[in-house]
Amino acid sequence: MSKTTVFTRRDFLRSTAAAATVAATGVPDLSAAATSSSVLVLRDQKAMIDDYKVDAGVLNKMLAETVMRVTGEKTAKSAWLSLFKPTDVVGLVATPHLNPTHPEVVAAVREQLRDAGIPENNMRDAQGGPEKVEQCTALISLPGLKAHWLTGIGTVLKNYIMYSGNPEAYHNQNNVKLGEIWNLPRVKGKTKLILVDALRPLCDKGPQPDPRYMWPYKGLVAGQDPVAVERVCLKIITEKRHAIRGETWLLSPPPLCVEAADKQYHVGVSDLQKIKINTAGWAQDLLL
Repeated sequence: MSKTTVFTRRDFLRSTAAAATVAATGVPDLSAAATSSSVLVLRDQKAMIDDYKVDAGVLNKMLAETVMRVTGEKTAKSAWLSLFKPTDVVGLVATPHLNPTHPEVVAAVREQLRDAGIPENNMRDAQGGPEKVEQCTALISLPGLKAHWLTGIGTVLKNYIMYSGNPEAYHNQNNVKLGEIWNLPRVKGKTKLILVDALRPLCDKGPQPDPRYMWPYKGLVAGQDPVAVERVCLKIITEKRHAIRGETWLLSPPPLCVEAADKQYHVGVSDLQKIKINTAGWAQDLLL
């Protein structure tokens, strides 16, 4: 099992195999040659009021700390500008259904991008069909953390399913092919940050969200390797399911997409032994 430790921002950047590329260009090396990745799990017990309502002030601080830790920068502004240029057309790709991304998360990202000098008219709601991604030069993936009745896990890899133009082709056992979407010419290389809304995850699959399987994790899961971030999200979901049942409770359909995105499509790293999970903040019931 991978080790879970607390690291500084400098440790986080240094531990990434592609750190030199990230520092120089803001673009991670997610080629087949990548052998390890880092993922940040940052939590704050005060992120939600009464476990349901998001505290926007706390969330804004969490987001700033997250983007600084992921990039190794000392300020939120320099962190965002290490990822995006003011001339970029930045697509924000939030989850619209089945435990959707909290609007407060999207609003906080927009606010910090504006504060960093990215014009509001250069930001796009980029969730949707192929035409949505084609107009963007850069993307931030903003999925909600959840299991899904059609793909097993419905967080990072599935978040771009509409960009395929044929989402039904990736349901059930065919979720194994989700990684290919990230290699489409209109998508490949555009994702600068994966920021998972793990404030109140859903650990069972739907099709309607069941409050019995939602809980206040009060976290953000972030990185620049979509497969590594998905693998850590899968770990959290799986551990919560086992804790609820007191025994093994497997996802159905099985999330074949995670390993395939690594081994077949070379989108990132899926082996937990090769993923450094960095944690910050509230540590109770971390599930890692």
